[in-house]
Amino acid sequence: MLPQRFKARWLPVLAAGLLHFHFLSAQNLPEGVTKVTSVEGITEYQLKNGLRVLLFPDPSKPTVTVNMTYLVGSRHEGYGETGMAHLLEHLVFKGSTKHKNIPQELTEHGCWPNGTTWYDRTNYFETFSANDENLKWALDLESDRMVNSFIAAKDLETEFSVVRNEFEMGENSPQYVLMERVLASAYLWHNYGKSTIGSREDIEKVPIENLQAFYRKFYQPDNAILLVAGKFDEAKTIGLIDQYFSPIPKPTRVLPKTYSVEPTQDGERSVSLRRVGDTQGVACAYHTPSGSHPDYAVLDVLVELLTNEPSGRLYKSLVEGKKAAYQYGWTPSLHDPGFAYFYAEVRKEQSLDSARTLMLGTFDELARRAPTAEEVERSKTKLLKDIDLMFKNADRVGLNLSEWMAAGDWRLIFLYRDRLKKVTPADVQRVAAAYFKPSNRTVGVFVPDQKPDRAEIPESPDVMAMVKDYKGDQSLSAGEAFDPSPANIDARTKRGQEGLGIKYALLPKSTRGNSVNLSLRLRYGDEQSLMNKGLAARFAASMLERGTKTRTYQQIRDELDRLQAQASVWGYGQSADIRIETSKENLPAVMNLVMDCLKNSTFPAAEFEKLKQEALANIESQKQEPQAIAQNVAERLMNPYPKGHTFYTMTFDEEIEAIKALKLEEVKQFYKDFYGAQNATIAVVGAFDEAAMRKTIRDGLGSWKAAKPYTRIPLSLFADVKPEVKSIQTNDKANAMFVAGMKLPLRDDDPDFPAVYMANYILGDGFLNSRLATRVRQKEGISYGIGSFLYADDNDKVGNFGSYAIYNPENAEKLDQAFREEVEKLLKEGVTAEELKSAKAAVLQNNQVERSQDGILAGKWTQYLTKKEPRTFAYDAELEKRIAALTPEQVNAAVKKYIDYSRLTMVKAGDFEKASKKLTEKQAPASVGGAKNK
Repeated sequence: MLPQRFKARWLPVLAAGLLHFHFLSAQNLPEGVTKVTSVEGITEYQLKNGLRVLLFPDPSKPTVTVNMTYLVGSRHEGYGETGMAHLLEHLVFKGSTKHKNIPQELTEHGCWPNGTTWYDRTNYFETFSANDENLKWALDLESDRMVNSFIAAKDLETEFSVVRNEFEMGENSPQYVLMERVLASAYLWHNYGKSTIGSREDIEKVPIENLQAFYRKFYQPDNAILLVAGKFDEAKTIGLIDQYFSPIPKPTRVLPKTYSVEPTQDGERSVSLRRVGDTQGVACAYHTPSGSHPDYAVLDVLVELLTNEPSGRLYKSLVEGKKAAYQYGWTPSLHDPGFAYFYAEVRKEQSLDSARTLMLGTFDELARRAPTAEEVERSKTKLLKDIDLMFKNADRVGLNLSEWMAAGDWRLIFLYRDRLKKVTPADVQRVAAAYFKPSNRTVGVFVPDQKPDRAEIPESPDVMAMVKDYKGDQSLSAGEAFDPSPANIDARTKRGQEGLGIKYALLPKSTRGNSVNLSLRLRYGDEQSLMNKGLAARFAASMLERGTKTRTYQQIRDELDRLQAQASVWGYGQSADIRIETSKENLPAVMNLVMDCLKNSTFPAAEFEKLKQEALANIESQKQEPQAIAQNVAERLMNPYPKGHTFYTMTFDEEIEAIKALKLEEVKQFYKDFYGAQNATIAVVGAFDEAAMRKTIRDGLGSWKAAKPYTRIPLSLFADVKPEVKSIQTNDKANAMFVAGMKLPLRDDDPDFPAVYMANYILGDGFLNSRLATRVRQKEGISYGIGSFLYADDNDKVGNFGSYAIYNPENAEKLDQAFREEVEKLLKEGVTAEELKSAKAAVLQNNQVERSQDGILAGKWTQYLTKKEPRTFAYDAELEKRIAALTPEQVNAAVKKYIDYSRLTMVKAGDFEKASKKLTEKQAPASVGGAKNK
């Protein structure tokens, strides 16, 4: 369960409704259920106990998301209760009267589940395959744990340390801690100045009785909103909701409203943070209106106008001005007046004072240099594009609609969108002048001012009056009810070859909002030709969008926003991958733009330098982070490719020096030598014209040939590598990281693969009910995040098995013991028939959910086509058949054949010296007698 602490660019996500669905008439509703309103396909009902229900039918994917939002978050916590809402979120997964092992059930139903806590709300959601049994189970689960969760003392004893471990993860990040300190200084009284995860002391000391009372007070139907989105029968679903939720009585207590109001800030405030690290940072926060206020949409445009890359004013002054490596800003949509927050990462070689002065000067300049119509339109286009893309994915509705529910009402998303469309340059300048005042910000030092100029933050408006008669825009088009079975995917997909050898897989289908996903992979080089060119390959891919013969970087980004498209490219090893998400009507123009970037990139020198600075800052910020260190060292130990090999993993220092030494001409030459499409694969899934797409592939890529040939480099097993155990000291880090792994002679179509796959799933790859998670997190509370992993290549007989854990260094011995005992128990006792049965059901359902995601589907086709003999989804069907037929004896035999605890390489990184000192102090005997009088 991950609390939302960072939101680099928070965007509301929901999907508009479907025109051809007929909403239930009043006479067809169960007794006690009333219809409230309908807006763009989302219909609200209310039960007699006060529960609000939102139904959003979308048959385009065979999945359903059930999301329960409780209007309680850290804003509602009292003295000594910080982190209580988030701690409660964890305990609600510990079981209820009818659902005693919730993690097990979530796994068995193949869900994508989670829970999150934020300032104004807590929510729980599950996305699963659409069928009556799953829907009934999910509704029964949410209704039962609403009022019958155990919230037991024994669970708190283990879970509080898990939450503390999660708290310590944030403590490892100076950037996150700086944000905590800035907001704590900005807010004197309101709870928005306190982190949602709470203080360590409150997490450790909260009495179970207080937590139970908090639960009984806020987890009630009159304080909750249930949303069901996806493929379901609306009449049947409202009947099920009535069946499971209406028996819960409406509580007699009356919830008090929070009434703390943050006083108007009367002068600049400052905060200084000193911790271990390799980069510097400067941050700034301003008080702003609530998410329901009309000025909120204007503020979002203003933040985008300032931080957009590469046109943002803050980006240009700091990054292009070489005062900082990167920057960002965001402003959350909150129930009460909130904040706008900005941050810039500054390398050690750069001046922190200069960056701070330039950042504040950029904000102050807004009152003098009005935003242009072009700046405002660009920002609006970007924000509206993001909303439009999100509207097309019903899976994401619950979490993001929860934010607007918590801000006052779910219909606020539509008001926000409509207000966004109307924002003018005059609005932006007015809002900047009203709130971005020196006296209203937290940064820097106190400056005497005889005539203080203070920002008065307006009260939150009457939300119900604003949304009472709101009707919304026309709904988006619906998609088909697509069957994601392997057989249907193969039957619907057209495969072939164009030009010099580009292989394609085209799966046209009707999708919500005519969305389409495309995946393109370019393969290049051989072992010898790619020696010492790994870094040039990465930079070549990243530079493609930075400018072409006819377009600047800014024009490329603007065009993608105008076309409401997402496009990304990255390079590693022997390939460059391009991913696109857009709509049918915009796909031709997006493809033209991408082809221009692929074939006509000019590699501007200024952009190359900015990219190097960004990369250096990113690596330097990881140099003392336990997670990054452990993963880097483990990768180097288990895959010891020679230095210069394209698969070689550099140390952080090596990578820093290599980036500094990298020349633009090396990147250009790499592009000239290796980029071409004769060994490319492309997959398109969604709404598109098949004939037009084949023509685009043929005309755009068919004759594009790389100068140097491609020969696949086989992976190395490194079977002779001796296992090592390494412990790395990282000073002043509250969290530690554990990584373990070993190589396996295993390919993903070997007879043993399904058995090893299921053994790993049972050990640590399932949700919170895997053996490792059950013991290490659920029972003993040692780690917030622990699991195991298995990889088997599809070409070479090379696989990896391993595990990871995030934990407090004081728990190092406990973690080592628990991990060793669980692996040895698997080897000695094997898996049970019941475990295997449950795991099979979970894996098969989860696979179906995965195949219903068009982006994932396109990516899998791209990979399948790269094999010498292209693979189809018949492989998936055969693998699932083999999994279904597995016996415990087969799984246990495979475990003994492949897994060996003594062959595991283990890497640990953390502040073990401080932990050892604390443990020594705890174990020291108390002194006897008093001090002598002098």
